[in-house]
Amino acid sequence: MAHHIHAIQEDLAAAASLAADEATVEAGRRLTQALGSSLQLRLLDVVSEAALALSDSVPGRIEVRLSGRDPELVYIEEEAEPEPTQAGADDSFSARITLRLPEGLKASIEAAAAREGISVNSWLVRALSRSTAPPSRRPGNRLQGFAQG
Repeated sequence: MAHHIHAIQEDLAAAASLAADEATVEAGRRLTQALGSSLQLRLLDVVSEAALALSDSVPGRIEVRLSGRDPELVYIEEEAEPEPTQAGADDSFSARITLRLPEGLKASIEAAAAREGISVNSWLVRALSRSTAPPSRRPGNRLQGFAQG
């Protein structure tokens, strides 16, 4: 993707160089450099939207993974449904959502899932199930006694 962004920046610089005065040419050069990060994000959004659209037409799903700053589209076969942590009337249904996460949180979730040897999806389902389950009052979870000093 970096080469595409560089090509767009060169095109913008070439358009700015058509201006008659040097100040406009310099302003155009600075603007094209400043747009680099914005272009990266916009192109990543386009690739992500394409992956979502493609995922609707295949049995698995298409993920966007970053290799450095370059996105890659990766086909993932459907995994077996994770074991439900609590029984409920809606367990037979399946839903899909799109979630945008800060990069640091995404990396932390991926690391946690890898430590447990499960997919990110399974890890998220388990974490959300635990966080929405009513608190349990199991005996043995409390420490009782006294201490003398």
